[in-house]
Amino acid sequence: MLVLRSSPASPFGRKVKIAAIELGLMDRIEVVAADTSDPSEVLRQQNPLGKIPTLVLEDGTTLFDSRVIVEYLDHLAGGKLLLPGQPRFAQLRLQALADGVCDAALLQVYEARFRPEDGRNADWLTHQGGKVSRGLAALEAAPPLFPSHPRIGEIALACTLGYLDLRFGGAWRATHPKLVAWLDDFAARVPAFEATRFKG
Repeated sequence: MLVLRSSPASPFGRKVKIAAIELGLMDRIEVVAADTSDPSEVLRQQNPLGKIPTLVLEDGTTLFDSRVIVEYLDHLAGGKLLLPGQPRFAQLRLQALADGVCDAALLQVYEARFRPEDGRNADWLTHQGGKVSRGLAALEAAPPLFPSHPRIGEIALACTLGYLDLRFGGAWRATHPKLVAWLDDFAARVPAFEATRFKG
């Protein structure tokens, strides 16, 4: 049995779970919650970075981060399902853009979560916010098309938009109508998106 160390609200853990569901592998994976802020958490032995998601293989070997994990899962399922041969680099680029927007959003959340209000760096928050704004603008200008089964780029984008809904109250929706329609279509076509939604 594979063990996925993650947390229910992690957008990157959600990406791995949706990928596993789409690949028909979820019955081979046990999801075990991890607390990245707990110094005694075994996650820090499983992944020296202490980050989620981390995948523990049957032999105890670990894989991280989400991009490596989904490539491994795609390999287990026979390959070229989430990362098809012809548009591979377009999918990797879309995944990188979506993950980059998500990373910048996470850094904004962490700044507010881990620093007292009088110690927060406004320039840093503006810098990260600019990455989110520019990334969303690029995606709004050309929302990705996807076939009947989503690939890793589309899964990553859906998880990023879901995270912005969760942590920023969906503020992005007012100025990105094409992405709103895209996410609605994704959610309707990919039941795993709703099945992995954080409800806490």
